[in-house]
Amino acid sequence: MQPHPNVRAVQDALDGTGALDGAGRPSTVRLLPDAVHTAAAAAEALSVEVGQIANSLIFDADGAPLLVLTSGAHRVDTNGLATSIGVTRLRRATPEFVRQHTGQPIGGVAPLGHPQALRTLVDTALAAYPEIWAAGGVPQAVFPTTYAELLRVTAGTPAEVA
Repeated sequence: MQPHPNVRAVQDALDGTGALDGAGRPSTVRLLPDAVHTAAAAAEALSVEVGQIANSLIFDADGAPLLVLTSGAHRVDTNGLATSIGVTRLRRATPEFVRQHTGQPIGGVAPLGHPQALRTLVDTALAAYPEIWAAGGVPQAVFPTTYAELLRVTAGTPAEVA
């Protein structure tokens, strides 16, 4: 069976950047038996701490897409983040906005594999874990990586987002 096109795009992006998991092996997208729409569900399915889940959240930042990769252990402080990045309005994007800019559905948005590169902030809280997990393009796909690798493969900026 062929993988979903979104999963293929994410794996191709991982391969193209030489992304590694926490053990230094090539990072590989894995399909879980069921969709995991929340950090808690993903953590349970993977038997890891909820803080190890890198939620991929798309925000509308004054009309431009902003990808915030945040630890599943907390919520984004949109007011504080808007101030720190110099935008007047930062709000959760609509499903249509998310799909337009990522090609992926909410609940499965990966940190990479999008039609164009997105401005990306990576939660510094993720640095506390030797391995973290991110979505792989659809709600039942995930892949392991590290904080350093996530910064590198997304060209992301470290940020305190909570």
